[in-house]
Amino acid sequence: MASIANVRRALNSAPQVARGYATATSVKVPAVLHGIEGRYATALYTAAAKKQALDVVEADLKQVKKVVEKDSKLREFLENPTINRIEKKSGVQQMLAAGKYNDLTKNFFDTLAENGRLYDTVKIINSYGSLMSAGRGEVQVTITSAKELDAKEVAKVKGFLAKSSFVTAKQTLIVSNKVNPAILGGLVVEFGDKTIDLSVSSKINKLNQLLHEAI
Repeated sequence: MASIANVRRALNSAPQVARGYATATSVKVPAVLHGIEGRYATALYTAAAKKQALDVVEADLKQVKKVVEKDSKLREFLENPTINRIEKKSGVQQMLAAGKYNDLTKNFFDTLAENGRLYDTVKIINSYGSLMSAGRGEVQVTITSAKELDAKEVAKVKGFLAKSSFVTAKQTLIVSNKVNPAILGGLVVEFGDKTIDLSVSSKINKLNQLLHEAI
C-alpha cells in the first residue's frame, strides 16, 4: 500500500516535537494538556498522585463515563445549561452515591458542579485517561483510512512509527483504525500532537489551492 510506505518518509521529514513535564507542582505530570478540560484533568491527576490514588481515580472515571454514555437522560442533565449549579451538584452526588467511588472523585465532581463544568465531564475524563496513558508510556495512534485496514497494514504503520524519532524504546503504541470515506484514499495518522495527512482529499485540496492561486 503506497500510502503506508509514505508514512516512513513523512516521519523522517517532520520536525521534532519537544517533550517536557509540567513543573507547577511537585508532581511530575507526564504530558502537557491544553484547554479547560486539560487543566481540570491535570489538577485531578496532580491531586490523585499526591494521594497515591491515580489508578483508583482512573477506574472511577471509567465507570462514570460508562454510566453517562449509557444513560441519555443523565447526559442531557449534565449538558443542559439551563439547570442551575445547585441542582446539578445534587444530581451528580446522587449518581456517585449509587456506586463505590473514591472521596477524591466525589470531591472533584462537586467542584465541576460548583464551577459549572459538568458539561465537560466526558472531555475531562478522556483527558485524564490521556495523562494516565502517557504516564504508562503509551502513545495513542489513530489511523484514519477510507476503508478498514487489515492487520498487516496496521502493523506496517505501527512499525514505521515505532522506529521513528518520535517514539522511545520505553513507549508502547496503542493503535486504532478509524474509517472515514470522505478522505477518499490514503491515510491520516494522528499520534500525540502530530498529524501526518497523506489522504487523497488533502492532496486534491492542495492541488485546487495551487490552481486557484495560478489563475
